[in-house]
Amino acid sequence: MVESSSLNKRDLEKQNIEYKREWKDEYLKWICGFANAHGGKLYIGLTNDGLLYSLPNIKKLSEDIPNKIVSYLGLVSEVNILGIAPENYIEIKVSPSDVPVYYKGIYHFRSGSTKQELKGTALTQYLLKKAGKSWDDLVCEGATLDDLDPTAIQYFIHKAMQKKRVADDISKDPIPVLLENLNLMKKDGSIKNAALLLFGKKPMRFVPAVQFKIGRFIDGDDDLRFQDVIEGNILEMADKVMAILESKYLTSPISYEGLQRIEKLEIPEEALREAIFNAIIHKDYTGTSIQLSVYNDKLILWNEGKLPEDYTIETLFSKHPSKPHNKTVADIFFKAGFIEAWGRGISRIINDFRKAGLPDPVFEETMGGIMVTIYRTNDTVTANATDNATDRKTKILKLLSNNSKLSVVQIAKKLEVSRITILRDIDTLKEHNKLQRMGSEKGGYWKVIE
Repeated sequence: MVESSSLNKRDLEKQNIEYKREWKDEYLKWICGFANAHGGKLYIGLTNDGLLYSLPNIKKLSEDIPNKIVSYLGLVSEVNILGIAPENYIEIKVSPSDVPVYYKGIYHFRSGSTKQELKGTALTQYLLKKAGKSWDDLVCEGATLDDLDPTAIQYFIHKAMQKKRVADDISKDPIPVLLENLNLMKKDGSIKNAALLLFGKKPMRFVPAVQFKIGRFIDGDDDLRFQDVIEGNILEMADKVMAILESKYLTSPISYEGLQRIEKLEIPEEALREAIFNAIIHKDYTGTSIQLSVYNDKLILWNEGKLPEDYTIETLFSKHPSKPHNKTVADIFFKAGFIEAWGRGISRIINDFRKAGLPDPVFEETMGGIMVTIYRTNDTVTANATDNATDRKTKILKLLSNNSKLSVVQIAKKLEVSRITILRDIDTLKEHNKLQRMGSEKGGYWKVIE
C-alpha cells in the first residue's frame, strides 16, 4: 500500500466519484446508480484518501469488468488502467444513461455521495422523468367525462379569455375537443390525472391527497383549537382557501385614506395567494395533503414535493427557469392567469412583503416537501387576538338569541374553543350588560340584552 501522487486531489472532493479497494460484482450497483444519475467514475484499487492497493491480474480484471457491465446493465463504459506499474489502479468512466437502468431488477440512483435504491413513489417519479413526463400527464384509469364538472371548466374558460391566453373562440369548442387541445384528454377519450385535479367533481375518489388542511394553533403544536379541510378541484381551491383565511383565521385591520375606510388583509393578499398557488401546483399528489398551520405569530405552509434535481432553495431567489412538478397543471394555471411562466413567484412574494414592511418569509426544503414560514407582526397578533375575542362574543350572543337554553359546554363545542374561554367571554358580556342568566344553572336560561 503506497501513497498515490498521480490522482488529482480535486477529484477526491467530487460527489460523482467512488473508491473501492478491490473489485466485487456488487459494485455494478454503483455503476447502475451513476448511469441513472449524472454519470461518474469508479476507481478500483484506490481509497478516497489516495492510498493504493495492489490488484492481482489487473489486466484481466480490466477486460472482465466491461464485459460484466454490458451483460448485467446493458451499458458500454470506458475502463482504463492508470498509474505507473506496480502502482496501478482501474478507472471506470460511467456516462449518464438516456434510459432507466436496473441491476437484477432493482433501480439504483446516485444522489450526492450516497447510492439509493429507487422504490415506490421515488421510482415512479424517476421513470416518468426519464420518459419526459410528469404524473399529472398520466391517464387516470376509470375516469370519464362524467367525473368532470362543467362549471369548473367554464370557470377556467372565463378566466383564460379574460387574460387573453387562449383563442377567442375557445368557448365554442365541445368539451372533449377543449380537453384534448389543452392536453388533458387523449384522442381515445382517456382522461388524464391533470383533468381530474383541475375540473373533477370529486377528485378525491381518484386522488385521495387533493386536500388543503388549515389548523389554528394557540399554545403550541398540541393545542389545535379548530380546523378546516378544503376539498374539490384545485383550480378553485385557492379562492376557497383565501375566503376561509380572511373570514376565520386572519384579520383585516381598519385604516383610513382621507374619508375612505380601508380594510386590508394583515398579510399581503397577492403574495399569500401566490404562495398557495405554488403549494397547489408543485405538490406531489401521490403523497399527503397540503397543510397550513396558523399560529399567533406566524403561518407555516407545507406541501409535499421536492425541488427539481439541480435546484436548491437558493436557486429560487435568483433568476431561474420554471420547472413545475406538474407540468400540465402549471400550464392550465398559467392560461387562467393565476401564475406567470418565468419562475418569478418567489421574488414577487418577497417584494410584496418588503413593500408592506413585513419580515421576509422563510423557505425551507424539509420532510420531503417545501415549507414556507410567514411571520405576523406583534401588532397583528394583538389585533388578531382582540378581533377574534370580539367576533366570538358576537357569535355567543347570536347563538343564545336563537337558543337561550344552550349550556357553556354546548357553546364551546359549536365555536370550537375551550370551556374556560367561553366562561371568560360570558363574564365579560355580563359585565357590559349584554347577557344575563335567568334562573338556576341547570333549569334556567340566558337573556340577551339588546
